[in-house]
Amino acid sequence: MSYHFSAYMYRLRSISRWSLMRSTAPDNVAEHSYHVALLSHLLCEIGNSLFDRQLSAERAVTLALFHDATEVFTGDIPTPVKHHNPRLLANFREMEQIAADRLLSMVPPGLHEAYAPLLSPNEPSAASGDAGLMLYVKAADSLDTYLKCAWELAAGNREFAVAKTQLLAKLNQFALPEVAYFLEHLAPSFEMTLDELSETEPPLGG
Repeated sequence: MSYHFSAYMYRLRSISRWSLMRSTAPDNVAEHSYHVALLSHLLCEIGNSLFDRQLSAERAVTLALFHDATEVFTGDIPTPVKHHNPRLLANFREMEQIAADRLLSMVPPGLHEAYAPLLSPNEPSAASGDAGLMLYVKAADSLDTYLKCAWELAAGNREFAVAKTQLLAKLNQFALPEVAYFLEHLAPSFEMTLDELSETEPPLGG
């Protein structure tokens, strides 16, 4: 018997993001998931190294890779639509769970225990330790979206100006020093040109 799980996961690259916005660079869910995984790892390592946390960066990466898996069926529903009113959001959450159940049905039976918590990340088990890590994944999710806005604005596309301001406010609401550190020390580079990045690189061995 064939199981279609992996084939559907690969189709995340066909799900476009920012459908309501005029964008200078296309973005898809697979690309976004990769970026969120990178950022989740980095936020956890910042927390462990600079703020005396004990976070599993590897588990955070795993959660991040699957955080939007259900969008292979639902598509990427823009935040202004999804959060327009509580009833609409509740309907979307129900649709998201149906999509998660459908994806899980495509996983070989012996692997259900491993993938069930990854495909329904909004309901992590407290015993698994995933609940605390999901805060970092959600922060990384918003951070990647913020960086997309910064990138577009740096390219002269003011379509993302309001979204960037809103996302900065959302990031501040997480109240995570790891996010504040990233915004101060790492995010500014995303608004620089390649020449500017090269000119300001520290010397090797320096």
